[in-house]
Amino acid sequence: MAPSVLELSNVGLALTGNAGLTQILHSISLDVKPRETLALIGPSGSGKSSLLMLMGGLERATSGQVLTLGQDLGTMNEDALARFRRAHMGIVFQSFHLIPTLTALENVALPLELAGAADALERARSELASVGLSSRETHYPAQLSGGEQQRVALARALAPRPDILLADEPTGNLDSSTGEDVAGLIFKLCEAHGTTLVLVTHDADLAQRCSRTVRLKDGQIATPQPVAEATA
Repeated sequence: MAPSVLELSNVGLALTGNAGLTQILHSISLDVKPRETLALIGPSGSGKSSLLMLMGGLERATSGQVLTLGQDLGTMNEDALARFRRAHMGIVFQSFHLIPTLTALENVALPLELAGAADALERARSELASVGLSSRETHYPAQLSGGEQQRVALARALAPRPDILLADEPTGNLDSSTGEDVAGLIFKLCEAHGTTLVLVTHDADLAQRCSRTVRLKDGQIATPQPVAEATA
């Protein structure tokens, strides 16, 4: 059996807010294998997005351990986490999170430039072409439709060839037809690049396209699923 890309052991997350300390996640244990496509589903407030943020090191577990590619995220400082994410993870959010003052091409090139790639612009052009946006290189986010913005965000996330793509409701802000197109691109490109995919979704049809589904309820895994075998 292939080693885990993500391995969570008895992970908990507690956050302090106006109501005091709130336990968001309880004793989550989960393995994700290379090239697996995993959907996190469940009602609003069940902890899906919080779990995804833990996987990406954007939140820190308050108990348990999160191992990503064998590295303990809990032992890394913020700078080390940022470098690790840049090298190994892509993240796509529901609300796109493009930089409004940069063109589509510049948005995609940015992570490549931060990684020191000398051919950042050429690679960014190739990535935009892979999502069907070659004609939109010089357009700013405000000049793009929601579907086009999410395609740019996907190209940006995958341009550095991450080991893992984390997607938080990637079709949540899109109409059904556009959402299907973007979802198709996500699965197609992850398969082409051998990228492990973990996505949060309320869309049952999108979840069914994944090789495994895990349902959360009240911050816990409600329906544990067997670990999927890695694909060749």
